[in-house]
Amino acid sequence: MPQGFVYILGSDSGTLYIGVTSDLSKRVLEHKRGEGSQFTTRYGCHRLLYYELFDDIRSAIDREKSLKGKTRQKKLDLIRTMNPEFKDLAATWGWPSVGPKQSMAETDRAVEDWAFGTSELRTRKREGLLSRKTRRDSSLRSE
Repeated sequence: MPQGFVYILGSDSGTLYIGVTSDLSKRVLEHKRGEGSQFTTRYGCHRLLYYELFDDIRSAIDREKSLKGKTRQKKLDLIRTMNPEFKDLAATWGWPSVGPKQSMAETDRAVEDWAFGTSELRTRKREGLLSRKTRRDSSLRSE
């Protein structure tokens, strides 16, 4: 069995999310890009506050279930054991490397693509949001 991680993400407003994965860096970056779960996207849980590594993914799943059953205070106490300042432990994970001969414009595009996905993906997301808004607005006008 592959190894597994249990992790806790937090939002700026204090919402906590507990998840499990076999690839922590990949999963956290997905959450940061809004490609994670609907919950983390809706509530802005993008800061990695805590994680544990397990030799077996099944043990990580058991730990996830256990943590989800704990009180909010116990979860906060657990986070404080690793991260007393509640900083984003993955703040610099996945940042693109910048070469010495790259222009600032190239660097800015690379960082933007890292943070938000490719420009094509951003465009599709924007169009999707606009079409939902358009549908909602047109349904309000018909009432």
